[in-house]
Amino acid sequence: MALLLHVNGRSHSVDVDPDTPLLWVLRDVLGLTGTKFGCGVAQCGACTVHLDGHAVRSCVTTVESAGSSAITTIEAVGQTPNGSRIQKAWHEKEVVQCGYCQPGQIMSATALLNENPAPNDNDIDAVMSGNICRCGTYPRIRAAIKQAATGTPGNGNGG
Repeated sequence: MALLLHVNGRSHSVDVDPDTPLLWVLRDVLGLTGTKFGCGVAQCGACTVHLDGHAVRSCVTTVESAGSSAITTIEAVGQTPNGSRIQKAWHEKEVVQCGYCQPGQIMSATALLNENPAPNDNDIDAVMSGNICRCGTYPRIRAAIKQAATGTPGNGNGG
């Protein structure tokens, strides 16, 4: 079935089963491999993308349910004001270790700032708890989100 998707500011006609997970359409049909497969059951956050600015797990979101929403992936989130600030803070705080979870982490953090421009530690922890990082960079993730929200670098990698 042909469906029209709006991804990263461009329209794409895709001929897939409507029940296909959005993750696989992004990766296998559109070639946008920045969004990662982790658990396949929306528990790890590696597959996080935005639908109309809100974080969703693309491994359990069907392509049909994405409908006419504006889909943003890690490939384009840096073109948004909050995404750009998050990516800059991620770099300055040296958040990344292995990097596998980082696209999902960045997408969730950006969605947090879209909805709450001044999150406190509890807000950050609540939203980011759905994103797993095997390397344990959680203190640097929190520090980077705070830096992106406030515009102040803080001191050291941990904040």
